[in-house]
Amino acid sequence: MEYYDILGVAKSATADEIKKAYRKLALKYHPDKNCGDKAAEEKFKEINEAYAVLSDPVKKQQYDTYGSSNFHQRYSQEDIFRNFDLNDILRQFGFGGVNGGRQTGGYGHNMGGGVNFNSFFGQGGNMHGGCGGGCQQPEKGLDMTYQLTVTLDEVLHGADRSISLRKNGQPQQVSVKIPKGIEEGKKLRLKGKGGESRNGGPPGDLYLKVEIAEHPNFKREGDNLVLEQLMSFSDACLGGKVEVETLDGKKFSVTVPSGSVNGARLRIRGHGLPAGPLGERGDLYVKLAVKVPAELSDEQRELVSRLRECGL
Repeated sequence: MEYYDILGVAKSATADEIKKAYRKLALKYHPDKNCGDKAAEEKFKEINEAYAVLSDPVKKQQYDTYGSSNFHQRYSQEDIFRNFDLNDILRQFGFGGVNGGRQTGGYGHNMGGGVNFNSFFGQGGNMHGGCGGGCQQPEKGLDMTYQLTVTLDEVLHGADRSISLRKNGQPQQVSVKIPKGIEEGKKLRLKGKGGESRNGGPPGDLYLKVEIAEHPNFKREGDNLVLEQLMSFSDACLGGKVEVETLDGKKFSVTVPSGSVNGARLRIRGHGLPAGPLGERGDLYVKLAVKVPAELSDEQRELVSRLRECGL
């Protein structure tokens, strides 16, 4: 869904030009003028979604930066319509508001302050758009949410996954594209892959809530990675070298400065995780841990005893 195309404006359009284009289309496709017209209803949904993004400076900047496909991987419908009050906007343009209708579905929260978008957009309610309540539209199926576990390698490179779900008691294979740099808790939206409608309406959407699997060697800190590296007490005191391998298999010989303390970090720039699908990579931090041997030979014990006598 290309928002600029929906509103019929160029990407360079000003805020006033975007508002003017939205007003013209909202007047044309408003439910009061198109009672029972499913195509007009769908168009009205699209232009409101486009305006919800392009009228918000932060969302617009994200949309311009990442493009339509990647934007929708990062923003759910709830994110898009957060703080967007449809009724208030329509009243500003001189239109009648749109009632949310009765609320029967499992998603009962208001996303726009003045209008229940889930009901208005077919999730769990009927839309009454000025036809005296007699213009009932088919209900959209319920949205479904599943948890999707993603590895750090998939966060680094992105991935195409095929996952198996159960829908209406039947197994179903669903393909999903995991974008680079995906964060814990983000939701991937698969349009039309949710629950079936009860009365011939469109199916709901499927949301995959991302969980990042633990890695045996690396810990994630935002876009950075942390790798714990053991070193000997003598290397910590005198300095030395440690060999490390990055998440994508590159090997580095890292210099350990003399006098390094337990927990000190050495940075390898640009070998962390990407900051989103198009962002640069963070850094890899090598966290030093002094290795204390569980057992000592007689010679080692004698040497350590002499070090202690010298104040070490």
